Amino acid sequence: MSTHRFIARSAGTIGLFTGVSRVLGFVRDLIIAAAFGTGIGAEAFVVSFKLPNLLRDLVGEGAVNSALVPVLTECKEKKREEFWVLASTLFFLSAGILLTLSILGVVFAPAIVKLIAPGFIAAGESEKFPLTVNLTRAIFPYIFFIGLSAWAMGVLNSLGEFRSSAFGPILLNISMILCGVFLEKRWGPMALVIGVLAGGVLQLVCQVPPLFTSGFHFTKPRWNLSGVSKIGKLLIPRAFGSAVYQVNVFVDSILASFESIVGPGGQSALYYSNRLFQLPLAIFGISLAQAVLPTFALQMVKGDVEAFKKTFSLALRTLAMIVIPASVGLVVLAKPIVRIIFEHGRFDAYSTSITASALFFYGFGLLSCSFVKIFVNAFYSMQDTRTPVRTMAIAVGLNIFFCLVLMKPLKVGGLALASSLSATLNVWLLYIALSKRVGYLDEAVILKSVLRVLAASVIMGVFAWGYGHWVLEHSASVPRPLQAILLAGGIAISIGVY
Repeated sequence: MSTHRFIARSAGTIGLFTGVSRVLGFVRDLIIAAAFGTGIGAEAFVVSFKLPNLLRDLVGEGAVNSALVPVLTECKEKKREEFWVLASTLFFLSAGILLTLSILGVVFAPAIVKLIAPGFIAAGESEKFPLTVNLTRAIFPYIFFIGLSAWAMGVLNSLGEFRSSAFGPILLNISMILCGVFLEKRWGPMALVIGVLAGGVLQLVCQVPPLFTSGFHFTKPRWNLSGVSKIGKLLIPRAFGSAVYQVNVFVDSILASFESIVGPGGQSALYYSNRLFQLPLAIFGISLAQAVLPTFALQMVKGDVEAFKKTFSLALRTLAMIVIPASVGLVVLAKPIVRIIFEHGRFDAYSTSITASALFFYGFGLLSCSFVKIFVNAFYSMQDTRTPVRTMAIAVGLNIFFCLVLMKPLKVGGLALASSLSATLNVWLLYIALSKRVGYLDEAVILKSVLRVLAASVIMGVFAWGYGHWVLEHSASVPRPLQAILLAGGIAISIGVY
């Protein structure tokens, strides 16, 4: 099978399962929105889930992208007899680190909540802070299971197997849906935490059969393997990068918690809008980046820089063709999308307004966020985790500056716009660094492709705006199923126009 066909098939597999997972994620978010709206329960859950997700980036998927897949790929090519010994050693190392982090999170939950949501202490609702602390304590063991799931994903991805790791998030969403439906009345937001923990276990369990089928077996750890020390060296700058990224997320969380500036419900509005934003980003951007990483790594191990650049150009052009029209669609149809999907139960017109504002400004950064995934994985394939950290640090500084400037005039939308602007700067810095490293990157072909796609997307956007104004807005009073059909039909016709 050719390299391009392998990447396309792998990305298609990941994208398909990711798409199913995101649809289930919408069902999950509908349940959360209907039960809690943008009120105290939703705010508490969103904050409690924030830090485990951030740590997952360091010891989970982030570690897989930056260190495990490139090093395991190199080991498979050059020292195949050590591959399963290295995989087993990494399991024991990961389990020890993850268990320690889980215990620390449970113990220091009050300090963690004070750090990432200081506005909760003075928010006026006496139950918000203690509820968030209790949820944080309960949810933190999730990092143990999802971290080991990411270890399994790294091993399987390095072997070219993507199905089981892509299927895992589907189980997480199903678990949260079932717990939200059947346990919410009795347990409140704690039902969602129970769903998260059960989903974390299921994500790990579903990867066990393909692991052992592929040849995995437990062996006595060998800490002196070169792969262990190499992964450690790669993860040190990755840890700093995660810390920098956490600063970015913490700033958004801290600022969104000050209701006197951004208004009430800021945390939840960012969460719901980001969920919608993540749909095209995950299906296309993250899926393609995950699929292309083993190919990048193999090409760099073989020293085939020209093949690497061709693959890189193909990845960017493919993303642009899909992501640019998706970005235009999010921007133009932000309000009707949020209203039709979420506005019922406790999710009222105000919740729609602030969530749509955030989604509108997030939409401008979709292409940049997708490109960042490809650029970063290009550096990871070279076993360079330092350059992405440096560019991210600069981008985070810009994000903080724009958050402070934009949050007052644009409220929660200003926080989303700041993220889009900083992601765009990050792409530019990564491009400069990569072009210095490998030379010409087929820029003329990439730019020509992007401009053609942009022209078609603008035409599509004009049609979508008209459809949203004359059809979706004027049908706001009809039954919700009919509104959903009209929205889906408008999106389908817009795709045809594009």
